[in-house]
Amino acid sequence: MYKIKSNELGEITVTRELVETLAGLAALDCYGLVGMVPQNIQSGISNILRIDSIRKGVQVSSTEDGLVIDVHVIVGYGLKINEVAYNVMQQVTYVLEKNAELPVASVNVNVKGVKVLKDI
Repeated sequence: MYKIKSNELGEITVTRELVETLAGLAALDCYGLVGMVPQNIQSGISNILRIDSIRKGVQVSSTEDGLVIDVHVIVGYGLKINEVAYNVMQQVTYVLEKNAELPVASVNVNVKGVKVLKDI
């Protein structure tokens, strides 16, 4: 549980699962991202996560400076990986800080593979 706010009436907290889901949805909203993959990708990139299990591709830990978010992604072939990764970092940070008011220390984008897309 991560505390967002507290006052004389009580506290507002969010679960780790909510943070993982928000970060995963924010990442998927970025151009050039094919999908998320599990953290322990032993079965190859054919195991792209569906929307209902997206948080398996996100790992959240807490530090004194804020949350450290690790996302595991597949990028579209022919795109600049560093630009896609930078967009994911910016989008995840923005969504978590704006929507959940959680401090984000860093977002680490782990590119696990590249896949050819027909519609990019």
